[in-house]
Amino acid sequence: MVFNKYINFLLIIIGSVIAIYAQAEEEQNTIILVVGIVILMFGLFRISSTIPSKKEKEDHDTF
Repeated sequence: MVFNKYINFLLIIIGSVIAIYAQAEEEQNTIILVVGIVILMFGLFRISSTIPSKKEKEDHDTF
């Protein structure tokens, strides 16, 4: 479980670095920028899927 947490953060960091690198060049490479953003969003999606929703938490508290 902890291993997945590190993978998620690693995906976010790698995606961010790739996206920033693609923006830093004089001629922007759109393909590299899109790949970096996709990796970044995939890492964010994986992290957000592990966080329980507020409504779900309230439903468990009432019982």
